[in-house]
Amino acid sequence: MKTPSADKVYSLAALQEQVKIWKQNGQRVVFTNGCFDILHLGHVDYLEKTAAMGDKLIVGLNSDASVKRLKGESRPVNPEHARARVLAALGFVDAVVLFAEDTPFELISGLLPDVLVKGGDYTVETIVGADIVMQHGGEVKTVALVDGFSTTEIIRKAKS
Repeated sequence: MKTPSADKVYSLAALQEQVKIWKQNGQRVVFTNGCFDILHLGHVDYLEKTAAMGDKLIVGLNSDASVKRLKGESRPVNPEHARARVLAALGFVDAVVLFAEDTPFELISGLLPDVLVKGGDYTVETIVGADIVMQHGGEVKTVALVDGFSTTEIIRKAKS
């Protein structure tokens, strides 16, 4: 049985078609990305603030293989299909799309969001895809992170 959250997990091709519709309807499309391995307050706060920057929020989600390359052999804790469904279940997330590369550059290039967002630990100059979004008239923004919340720290605490 299909569920509403599963319906919000897209392939890139299907999401490109959906983005066209959203933009034709004058909706502002916002994109962010990450691993979102163990969803916590820091993630929810970040995503909620990011969603408020437009009408539709797309979350690019690192595949299991890319999380392993970026975070180490013990990660991810939760598999990609579970992480995608949990994100998609959030009311302010409109679409989730997986990517296997180390960066979301291909996704960003293929979707051309109106707003590209990353956490405050980045600068516009270090955000992958910022150049292409700005070349196409979009904006690049950062969101302050909630201190004291990280998946790495949660895993460390759970092991001790």
